[in-house]
Amino acid sequence: MRTLEPGLFFDALADRGTRTRVHLSRPLDIPDDGRTAYGVEDLSRLVTRAAGWLTALGVTRGDRVAVLKPNHWDYVLLACAAARIGAVPALLSGSLPPETLHLLLKRLDARALVTTADTLAAAHNAGTDLTACARRTLTLDAPAPGAVPLADVRGHRPPTLQRPSVRAPLAIMHTSGTTGVPKLVVHTTASLVHRIAAAEARRWPLVSSRPDDTVVQATSYAHGRGLTWTLSVFALAPRDVVLLDRFEAEHAEPVLRAHRPTVLEATPAAYVRWQPLAAAPDNPFARVRLFLNTFDAIHPPTVRAYLAATRRRLPLWVQVWGQSETGPLTFRCLTRRSVRAAGERHPTTRDLGRPVPGKTRLRVVDPATLRPVAPGRTGLVMARTKALCAGYVGERERLSAKSAGGWFATGDLGVITRSGRLRLLDREVDAVPGGACVEIEDVLHDRLPDVVEAVVLARPDGLPLPVLVTRDGTLHRDTWRRAVADLPPLGEPALLPLDRLPLTATGKVRRQELRDRLLDGAPAPGTGRWT
Repeated sequence: MRTLEPGLFFDALADRGTRTRVHLSRPLDIPDDGRTAYGVEDLSRLVTRAAGWLTALGVTRGDRVAVLKPNHWDYVLLACAAARIGAVPALLSGSLPPETLHLLLKRLDARALVTTADTLAAAHNAGTDLTACARRTLTLDAPAPGAVPLADVRGHRPPTLQRPSVRAPLAIMHTSGTTGVPKLVVHTTASLVHRIAAAEARRWPLVSSRPDDTVVQATSYAHGRGLTWTLSVFALAPRDVVLLDRFEAEHAEPVLRAHRPTVLEATPAAYVRWQPLAAAPDNPFARVRLFLNTFDAIHPPTVRAYLAATRRRLPLWVQVWGQSETGPLTFRCLTRRSVRAAGERHPTTRDLGRPVPGKTRLRVVDPATLRPVAPGRTGLVMARTKALCAGYVGERERLSAKSAGGWFATGDLGVITRSGRLRLLDREVDAVPGGACVEIEDVLHDRLPDVVEAVVLARPDGLPLPVLVTRDGTLHRDTWRRAVADLPPLGEPALLPLDRLPLTATGKVRRQELRDRLLDGAPAPGTGRWT
């Protein structure tokens, strides 16, 4: 498993002769002659050069290095560069509001901030000086006030490889932040590499990449999935790896057509944006044998559309549920047959399958007493996993407050069926009496084909507010009434354009921000104790 450690990973791949070719949707933000294709040896040299830049900034073993920039795969490469010199990379999404970034950087107290001049300028225009939050700031693209330009640190040789102990911090990444300020999650080599990446780097039948695959990824590379996915997929050495930095269909389509995937992993938001592409006769998904989604459960019509688009006889969709703190907790394989039924009151994608065998255990408890409830009863979902994070930066007591007897509270409400499967209902903080926000959202997507995004905001008093984004910005009243006839009572829907919906880097809706905007800051009905 040492070959999976980020600091030496690409060196190890080069030494064993890995021939994987990497194709990018645009050049990296790390200046490298504007290229969009790489071999493993190229990546090894790039990581080593970047480690030299950090050393020139004064970064040493154990120091935190914050990375903040536009979304792209070089988040992962910079994390590997920091790990190579024994530093701890902390990856922050450039889509976070400036005031949130300021708070997270203050918590980090980083030795160095690696960013871009444009990112600093955008924060400055919003009244935030990010350079004041780290001892040194390096800009990758152009000079900026208070920052060191890349030209000043080029050519510096890094020290010999520094390997952290398995229990020491290895990397820091943040949660999505849908309900407030994201949490900074600390992972170690033991949790991130030995427990998460190593399990995925094994060649499992049907659900792992093969030597002849073209594997495509579209995600937020600032999140933990970007790093663990890179370690596990590159270890399996597929023929081609394709990395998309944005979710818009017009941006993704040329790349998907140039490098037609056989294995595709993307966030649910990306799949939704690309769904019209799947309906075309000459769609770019015709060769896909394996679809995967992480971060959130996927909407039934989305799965149905992609499984219908591929020409493979028996394509498979793997739905993985987990959290930044835990890594994967459950998985379920979906087929054309399992999602055939449309418009049902309880959509099949709410069934998240079973705990990862030999890796995780789940139980459902009463939120007030933390005592287990009977199978089939709703309660707070708790997990036991050896992949649990080491804690939260700047919030020392938070992990212990969310844990009890070796079990971690996920903050989700669900049901364990008598057969041992998890049916996810809602976030505890968003719970709707007599129903479940996320399940209702699935039903709306299934029954209203023109809906691009559906969000149900619970209110402590009054009917829940459905917020809809439709493809043409309209919604017929009779169509709406038929769709919600058997659902718990809902308020009149609010229609928004997609660009007015506050989204996280993974495409999740920032529910609290939307609540503040549309419900005048009305509190969520749940306790929020487990968020």
